[in-house]
Amino acid sequence: MSQPRAWSFTGVLLLALACSTARSEPIALDPARSSAEFEVRVMWMFDVAGRFGAVTGEVEIDHEARSARVRARIDTRALSMRRTSYEEWVRSDEFFDAARHPYIEFDSEPFPLATLERGGDIVGNLTLRGLTRPASLRLSPSECPGAVALSCAVVAEGTVQRSDFGMRTRRATLADKVRLHFTVRTVAPPD
Repeated sequence: MSQPRAWSFTGVLLLALACSTARSEPIALDPARSSAEFEVRVMWMFDVAGRFGAVTGEVEIDHEARSARVRARIDTRALSMRRTSYEEWVRSDEFFDAARHPYIEFDSEPFPLATLERGGDIVGNLTLRGLTRPASLRLSPSECPGAVALSCAVVAEGTVQRSDFGMRTRRATLADKVRLHFTVRTVAPPD
């Protein structure tokens, strides 16, 4: 049994748009080649960063409307950081509360397919610690537009306020703003 090929997010979307006659088509995110990272400033002097576990979900392409919608799920239980003690603290109820809320979810509103090539904002709802809030992610322009895009990932960044999601402890030493960084690829459809 062969492994599914990992294609870039942009490339699969452009290929699917060109080849499909269906109105709507879901394309799975590739958890092995997609990543989600976070960074927060401590004592206004240095940043502490980490990487979440698997990123799963799908992109739904609406061929008729020439738009896409992203649904992503990020595992908070398998996050990694430089120090094990940091990992335990960040998983605790003081921060991500991974035991009760093992996933962060992002559900975008439909956005134009051109955003994948040229970059721009994607808005939607972010659910973290059981609380859902509006969020915006900034997509970077594709580094290889058009047919060459099969080798590129989609890169997105955004920020959230910890306090918006019930994380109110250590305000004297830990910044409220958390920076998020995503690199997303899709799984190629079967031949």
